[in-house]
Amino acid sequence: MAESGEIEARGHLIDSLILGKIFDGIMDLGGQFNVLEIDVGRRKRDASYVRMSVTGRDRRHLGRLLAAAYREGAVPVDGGEAELARAPRDCVMPDGFYSTTNNRTQVLLGGRWIEVENMMMDKCVVVRGRRAACTPVRDVRRGDMVVVGDRGVRITPPERPRSGVNVFEFMGSSSSSERPTRRMARSIASDMRAVKGRGGRIVAVAGPAVVHTGAAGALADLVRLGYVDGLLAGNALAVHDIELAILGTSLGLDARSASPAERGHRNHMDTINEVFKAGSIPRMVSSGRLRSGIMYECVKKGVPFVLAGSIRDDGPLPGVVTDVTDAQRQYKRVLRGADMVLMISTMLHSIAVGNMLPADVKVVVMDISQPTVTKLMDRGTWQALGVVTDVGAFLPMVAGHLGKRPA
Repeated sequence: MAESGEIEARGHLIDSLILGKIFDGIMDLGGQFNVLEIDVGRRKRDASYVRMSVTGRDRRHLGRLLAAAYREGAVPVDGGEAELARAPRDCVMPDGFYSTTNNRTQVLLGGRWIEVENMMMDKCVVVRGRRAACTPVRDVRRGDMVVVGDRGVRITPPERPRSGVNVFEFMGSSSSSERPTRRMARSIASDMRAVKGRGGRIVAVAGPAVVHTGAAGALADLVRLGYVDGLLAGNALAVHDIELAILGTSLGLDARSASPAERGHRNHMDTINEVFKAGSIPRMVSSGRLRSGIMYECVKKGVPFVLAGSIRDDGPLPGVVTDVTDAQRQYKRVLRGADMVLMISTMLHSIAVGNMLPADVKVVVMDISQPTVTKLMDRGTWQALGVVTDVGAFLPMVAGHLGKRPA
């Protein structure tokens, strides 16, 4: 038997495409809607309002339709406070728990909308007193009060700014190898300068391809010039960056001639041994053994870095975090308060970081592989700006536009 419910939404619904997404979500799931009331803002600063009925084939189908609409910013007309249930055991959420998005989220408690802190996707919301926080399952403790269902939960998607649109002002899941590369590099550099100019934080997530393609010097320049406030990577980036700095090779290839160096196949292992001999990357810098490169600049500038290990790592280097849960926590500490994240030629680390970011953080993902860029966006980091390009040529262009220290 058909079931219906009423929802409403407020905000810049038209020009931020929110209303269209609500409509699309309902239709894509085979539901129907009927607009009962609509008031479109007439000036740029005016919000719009819509009230509509949604109809599904049965109660279960209606629930799916409403859940899709709620995730785009709609709320039920009949309101009601958020429902809470106790976690039955440590690391176990109650049945029907609310699964978070990375959009700004509020929950209605005691007649007040409470902001959910530390927003990330695919977590739950734990309420303690008058505070609500996005919480991963492993941090849930027996007896925690967890939000269940969608009632009393309000999502606010990022809105299109009221004036002008440049490459970053309204983020959308778009990527193409056909974009004008030089203009993109200039636009990214301009936005980085603006972020730093207002005291914001930029975090870089980088893979070893940064070194292999010849862009290590450009990333090192960005660190040295003050445009990187944190570096997140794996063991390989550090190994090959230091290999390049002390041996002049990357994966055993001579950086200048691109030809195999004599016995170059073992250079990365020699590099790992040199770091172990020094005791750590910072000690290698202080001893004078390491005098250039990305890791060198991070140490000299005091830029925090986290190297997360994997099962395939050689060594790994001293300081690489091999406990994945600990690595995730350390990543989150570096990402706290980030305004912009540059994801450079690393699919796995980029997807991992994307899952830790709220939707209002600007994300730029650069990779020569279109599927890598698309996969990041498909995994939920919809606000990312994708640049399909050779990082070895593109990153130096960005650094070239930032050839002086930020104001």
